[in-house]
Amino acid sequence: MRTFVTGGSGFIGSAVVLELLRRGQAVRALVRSRASPGNLAGLDVELVEGDLLDGDSLRRAVEGCDRVYHMAAIYANWLPDRSIILRANVEGTRNILQACQERGVERVVYTSSVAALGAHGKAPANESAQFNLAGAGDHYYLSKYQAEQVALEFAAKGLPVVIVNPTNPVGPRDVKPTPTGALIVNLLKGRLPGYVEGGINVVDVGDVAAGHVLAMEKGRPGEKYVLGNANLSIREYFHLIAEAGGGRAPAMRIPLPLAVATAYLYEAMAAVTQKPPVTTPGWVKVGSHYSFWDCSKAIRELGLPQTPVQESLQKSIAWFREHGYLK
Repeated sequence: MRTFVTGGSGFIGSAVVLELLRRGQAVRALVRSRASPGNLAGLDVELVEGDLLDGDSLRRAVEGCDRVYHMAAIYANWLPDRSIILRANVEGTRNILQACQERGVERVVYTSSVAALGAHGKAPANESAQFNLAGAGDHYYLSKYQAEQVALEFAAKGLPVVIVNPTNPVGPRDVKPTPTGALIVNLLKGRLPGYVEGGINVVDVGDVAAGHVLAMEKGRPGEKYVLGNANLSIREYFHLIAEAGGGRAPAMRIPLPLAVATAYLYEAMAAVTQKPPVTTPGWVKVGSHYSFWDCSKAIRELGLPQTPVQESLQKSIAWFREHGYLK
């Protein structure tokens, strides 16, 4: 049996690849260039070059593989051309699932996100939640919602797709870093003047990786599984980061209108410097919601692990420190 993965060099993807290798599976991974394998460097993985927007390269890459994990996506709160996020995340998903259907792949796990399910307050929502953040103006959230609809379309047409919806994973190998990892780095470097009222769910990236493999083995096609752990207010989360990293959590609660206005300034500076801003208006608006999640379905049906968040943050911060992100 051979398993094909997209996004294997990324944060979640590399954790999934390591889990697959630990279980003795043969892995083929899509990369843009064999010369730049990222987190896959040195691993016993067959690298094939291709692009999510090139259907022919995907059909060649999938050939001979029984199982596919589609994890590749642009997870960013800002790019100079944000339409790239929609093209990569939505059309890329359509292209890889079309290739899977044409090549008769036995089973697919698609990595969606709770971003595709919206944000629904302090009462934890589950997989039945309906997307409600179209007005937030964030391209990533919109792209993940649209891409999940594509996956559901293919499931309805008979492709055996299982959908997993990770919350906010933390842990090692967050190379870019992702917006979740950048938040940790920015807080510990004193770049955050305060916090906005809101809440998130946090999970260990290793648990998310295990959840992917368990979804392949036990998940029901056409079903969604939220892969998460602890629901925390932003204030609580910031204090946990500070405690784990030996820093100081911002004490000032910033009113939402002021936070949004400040984010517009960050974004304007980014347009000049072409460097990612500390945050964006859309990200602030999304972050001001309570995005709490009920993960009991994944725990019950898949056996999703639940590593303590403090331990996950310690591993994440140790990796950032070791690799020079906190200098």
